[in-house]
Amino acid sequence: MTATDPNKLVIAISSRALFDLGESHAVYQDQGLQAYSEYQIAHEEEPLEPGEAFPLVQKMLRLNSLLGDEAQVEVVLLSRNSADTGLRVFTSIQHYGLPITRAAFCGGESPWRYINAFGCQLFLSNEAEDVRYALDCGVAAATLVSNKGGNNDSEQLRFAFDGDAVVFSDEAERVFKSEGLEAFSASEQAAARTPLSGGPFKPFLAALHRLQQAFPASEAPIRTALVTARSAPAHERVIRTLRAWNIRIDESIFLGGLNKTEFLRAYQADVFFDDQETHCQLASPHIATGHVPHGIANTRPS
Repeated sequence: MTATDPNKLVIAISSRALFDLGESHAVYQDQGLQAYSEYQIAHEEEPLEPGEAFPLVQKMLRLNSLLGDEAQVEVVLLSRNSADTGLRVFTSIQHYGLPITRAAFCGGESPWRYINAFGCQLFLSNEAEDVRYALDCGVAAATLVSNKGGNNDSEQLRFAFDGDAVVFSDEAERVFKSEGLEAFSASEQAAARTPLSGGPFKPFLAALHRLQQAFPASEAPIRTALVTARSAPAHERVIRTLRAWNIRIDESIFLGGLNKTEFLRAYQADVFFDDQETHCQLASPHIATGHVPHGIANTRPS
């Protein structure tokens, strides 16, 4: 398969998300680029410690052993390092036995411009601006905001998604923000049979669904959950939208404004994606959490 094969799931990840670069990043911030480069070269034979997204990447790459002879999941490294300073990153990849062979080292520039060229459906980074650029390119992307790695107790990979402005567009959330809960509920009831438009994570969810189809539902190595602040009667439009898209989601949790954290812990999510910074902050001490800076909740002052 090629990197742009539509049936292949390609995930782009930054080096700071994959490995713990906190110590060397502090050198960069305190002493500048030259000192950072010298530090990385001096330590290039020392493997980096796993970063926040490392358990998730491990689980994603393990899927290939279950999906047949030809790899259907690929992880691409996108880094602001130069190839010279990035040698330590590849040394670490080899140390942990990760089958990652493609990378772009951009020498201080943002790597987002290579996301579409690699055919990526998801980009995970610690750099919020890079994530915003990726979203502008039409790729699902999130800023990792927690220090909590994924759940390693199970081989199954569990994704949790917020609904509005993540899986779905923010059209309904705009009504809520501008007119309040009562108007939102009335609008969603009136449009219950009109599918919502897709949000930035719709293509990624569809790609996960394609992988799930290779297994019986009870044996799938991937499980998905929608964890939304919506409640009845605003649930109907969501259910009918997913049905219209022909996308299976394994669990749907309608919380009616309750804190999502305990439900995410009960679900044992490996990673959770939400557009609301407040929800991300509450979940991040317990679950690997990605903030999706998209939609009306993330509109920046002009």
